[in-house]
Amino acid sequence: MEDEPTLRVLLEHSLRQRGYQVSTVMDGEQALAFLETERPDVALLDWMMPGLSGLELCRIIRQKPGLKDLPVLFLTARTDEQDVIAGLDNGADDYLTKPCSTDRLDARLRALLRRTRPVQDIVTFGPLTLEPENHQVTRAGRPIALGPTEYRLLELFIHHPRKVFSRETLLERLWGPNVHVEIRTVDVHIRRLRKALNETGEADLIRTVRAAGYALDDGTISQHGPSSG
Repeated sequence: MEDEPTLRVLLEHSLRQRGYQVSTVMDGEQALAFLETERPDVALLDWMMPGLSGLELCRIIRQKPGLKDLPVLFLTARTDEQDVIAGLDNGADDYLTKPCSTDRLDARLRALLRRTRPVQDIVTFGPLTLEPENHQVTRAGRPIALGPTEYRLLELFIHHPRKVFSRETLLERLWGPNVHVEIRTVDVHIRRLRKALNETGEADLIRTVRAAGYALDDGTISQHGPSSG
């Protein structure tokens, strides 16, 4: 929840690139309404938001039965030690001051999430194994190195095996509805994922469906329509 539009868009894009699903609002009242209807895994608050301040919102969160256990991290320009103490005393779990690198914010968010949600189950499909806890992927025991976007593509595919995703859907799911990315970007990342997953002689696990999109498919259930690389 960031009140400066430019910073909000940049922050949202950076976090999406790290694999987070992100929803943003512009002021404290919108934030409270969102939290009461859509329970996120963590709330990232700015102190100086219009309407309800981040500090006031944090107090309200801690008083509401359905929200009192929600992890809260302040990301704010207020750097005074007394502000940090006030933020933590009013219920924040962590406090970062701007400017802050995405690496540092990502590390703090991951630490919060490790403490507040159960370990994610290992997911398998055919010869593939994905371990969400440490972002490791293997194929028949062979480690596979993936970039952040390719990992998020595979994570989406492996949770919906054989489902065909259009390029437009993949753009929205990975980059968000308000980020302008060319449709051909999807094809580039699909090619990288396919190259990483498939060594010489191995079956291609990425199915291309003409005029429809892409799917993760090991070909063991049924034969499908026309496809191409």
